[in-house]
Amino acid sequence: MTLDGCVDHTKGNGADGEMHEYYAALIRDADMLAYGRKTYELMVPYWPDVAKNHSGGTKELNDFAEAFDAVNEIVVFSRSLERAEGKNTRIVRTDPADEIRRLKQEEGKSILLGGVAVPSQLIAQGLVDEYRIVVHPVIAGEGRRLMEGINLAETLKLKLVETKTFKSGSIALRYVKQ
Repeated sequence: MTLDGCVDHTKGNGADGEMHEYYAALIRDADMLAYGRKTYELMVPYWPDVAKNHSGGTKELNDFAEAFDAVNEIVVFSRSLERAEGKNTRIVRTDPADEIRRLKQEEGKSILLGGVAVPSQLIAQGLVDEYRIVVHPVIAGEGRRLMEGINLAETLKLKLVETKTFKSGSIALRYVKQ
């Protein structure tokens, strides 16, 4: 996310090796990744191919790709995606909130969300327990915003529990619901 709230992946200052290490650790601690179609198509087949060929160019990129490729399950919320390319991937065509409610009842580590639309919908439904946001020292001036067009029934109060500052000037923030 940029300082002005843009969450378009092309508008930040990019993920360097240090940031890819951070993201790889997040993925290793998750049992499941959940995305909408657009985010899924940005990730697959790109990262599984990098994992297979070790073509990331750096150890950090290859490690991230391996962590991504090793995840137990990827859920893609889409009504238009015809088939999933990735292994351990399933398409869910029903309401994301209904599926996440069901999944939260199961045993496991965590569900890591990515993208904009699906996380925004789930935040509005009160289904996100923890927020991990990396803020880039960039003002984009345009682009998609998290929670854009979404109204909360009440203000959501969060508690900052962890920060990490990267050499690039980006800051990872970890919040939990109060």
